[in-house]
Amino acid sequence: MPKPTQAHMSRTISKSQPSGAKDMTKRQMEYYMGAKLIEVGVNPKSAIYRWSVENKGSREVWTYSAYWSDSKQELLHKEQES
Repeated sequence: MPKPTQAHMSRTISKSQPSGAKDMTKRQMEYYMGAKLIEVGVNPKSAIYRWSVENKGSREVWTYSAYWSDSKQELLHKEQES
């Protein structure tokens, strides 16, 4: 079975939350992603990260993604093409 080369974490938050609370949520997600990568044996400094936000009415779904190894190379290649 091949090893994973990417990880994603999502949180749904209210658009009306104060900016300080949103900043804290963002920092928490970054921290937990780093911890998860260490847990699976990936150096967090070797990965690249991307944020995405999906609007859902009065709420937003924030997704924090990490890519390493083959997925990192594929993502960088796609970004250079566009």
